[in-house]
Amino acid sequence: MQLMRLVVFLLLGFYAQITFASLPIQYWLTSSGVRVYFVENRDLPILDISIDFSAGSSMDTPEKSGHANLTRRLMSLGAGGFNEDQIATALADVGALQSGSFDRDRASFSLRTLSSERERTQALDIYSRIIQHPEFPESILARERGRVIAGIKEANMKPDYIASRALMEMLYGDHPYGLSGSGEIGVLEKVTREDLVAFYQTYYTAKNAVIAIMGDVSRIEAAGIAESLTRELSSGVDNILLSPVQLPKAGIKKIAHPATQSHILMAYPGLRRDDPDYFPLLVGNYILGGGGFVSRLMQEIRQKHGLAYSVYSYFAPFKEQGPFQIGLQTKKDQADEALKLTQDVLKEFVANGLTESELVAAKQNIVGGFPLRIDSNQKIIGYLAMIGFYDLPLTYLGDYIKAVEAVTVAQVIDAFQRRINPEGMVTVVVGAAK
Repeated sequence: MQLMRLVVFLLLGFYAQITFASLPIQYWLTSSGVRVYFVENRDLPILDISIDFSAGSSMDTPEKSGHANLTRRLMSLGAGGFNEDQIATALADVGALQSGSFDRDRASFSLRTLSSERERTQALDIYSRIIQHPEFPESILARERGRVIAGIKEANMKPDYIASRALMEMLYGDHPYGLSGSGEIGVLEKVTREDLVAFYQTYYTAKNAVIAIMGDVSRIEAAGIAESLTRELSSGVDNILLSPVQLPKAGIKKIAHPATQSHILMAYPGLRRDDPDYFPLLVGNYILGGGGFVSRLMQEIRQKHGLAYSVYSYFAPFKEQGPFQIGLQTKKDQADEALKLTQDVLKEFVANGLTESELVAAKQNIVGGFPLRIDSNQKIIGYLAMIGFYDLPLTYLGDYIKAVEAVTVAQVIDAFQRRINPEGMVTVVVGAAK
């Protein structure tokens, strides 16, 4: 059985490296300075495009909380002379899909369309209007602002949301990462169209953008598409920087809630996306709490003591240090016991590390699962966008498996002991027992 596992592990690693080696990423700058990352793929008559701007919630301030989210939200609801219904109809007419995402660092806009001339031309025309000529109609602003506020009010009743908000405030303090992505109700009630236009003009600029393109087009065609999507953006400024994340003041915050269970969250400043400790911490966390039923937290908290149905840990890397987080839910009368046991597991792992067999199993699972994470154009373009936005090496995908395989027990122990202080964690318990 061990021999079979080893053979599968080696084959998956070999397959992954062959796949990545055959994925040549081309890179260039548009005439206005936009970075472009392109992979040509003629397997399907499909074109995928992603444009990412450094316009996430960390570009907000407490006085302008929620402006980043509302700006991105309204851009596709009226642009270039088209109202939201006309935009939706024009895209549906050619079977195109426009979507987006939003986090602390990025505001992203994605397009998937057929690569045939009529369909591609019409889809790109609408997409270009959204990116370069959003209109922010007053009536749409009033409606969407109301929806966001209603969503915040509803979320403020849910213990998981309450816990997450309190945790980020404790973890990041005055740093922009501590701001709510949705915004604060008092600020949102006063937001104006002029506020959104000002945010767009400041952050939706050529030098603040990255384009990822993958699919059934040539390099020449891809270059033309990138130019057409960005030539009317203002130039903007280079390198919008965030302040470094400071270590938080350790502590436990308990919040009353009528939920039947206690929601427990713990956090500490974790990883930057380009962090040199990324792979040792990635592999180590798989053993600690990222590997599902085989993780130490799951074995101790659920399997041995029956204190929770699920418990997990993860690193969320951003431009600056994203959170290292542990979470679980348990019965109210077991909250103190579950929290103490979770803290003990973390302390023991940081202090004494892992075994060689745990390391081998973790690397096998990470390597074995990675090909599934790049098995479609949409997944690959997500990596292209990440590589471009965070300025990672063009060989990142090809190097990933090698980097995981190279991690040692000593590296994991060293990284966790330098980077994670169990005594310095911030903790929130929502629905605590009396």
